[in-house]
Amino acid sequence: MREIAVAALSTLLLTGCMQESLPPITQYTLVSTGISSVSHSPYAHKVLQVAYPQSLSLPMGVRIYYSYGPMERGKYENAYWASAVGQMVQGRLIERLSAAKLFKAVIPYSSSANADMRLESVIYDFSHHIRGDTSYAVLSIRFTLIDTQTGEVIKSKRFSYKETTPTIDAKGFVLALNRAMARMERSLISWILSKK
Repeated sequence: MREIAVAALSTLLLTGCMQESLPPITQYTLVSTGISSVSHSPYAHKVLQVAYPQSLSLPMGVRIYYSYGPMERGKYENAYWASAVGQMVQGRLIERLSAAKLFKAVIPYSSSANADMRLESVIYDFSHHIRGDTSYAVLSIRFTLIDTQTGEVIKSKRFSYKETTPTIDAKGFVLALNRAMARMERSLISWILSKK
């Protein structure tokens, strides 16, 4: 009996020593860049509620996705978002729109405060596209601005961006996605202020 225990223990120890070490798991997040406040806004006396983003087909969890073509999608095994995609996007929108000072206040959808307007969003793409030896961060989101008193749509627009990644890996994707998010935020602020 003792010999069997020694043999089993020896096998476990040898197996443990022979295994390859796995790459470390890395968590990524979206990083805010500076946005200037606007000098004048027609919405300066209004409260904006930012709804939690929805998605038609893209999973909205913490996995980072890539694709090699329209019908091939995978997920990185050692790279994750620090929080769910919808939570990151909603938080960043609240932060950036608050910093721009377009509204009296910018609040999350879960707030019990009364809001004059609601910003809804649908995420169409938020992934790493790898095509041969080039790759891109692709960001595509439709925003809809709604009057909460009447329920009427004030305006709606889809914003789409494709940024070249510096490297063909999760880190390169996140760097490029942050650039795409900064472009989208500037365009979103201009669009909200426009009369169209």
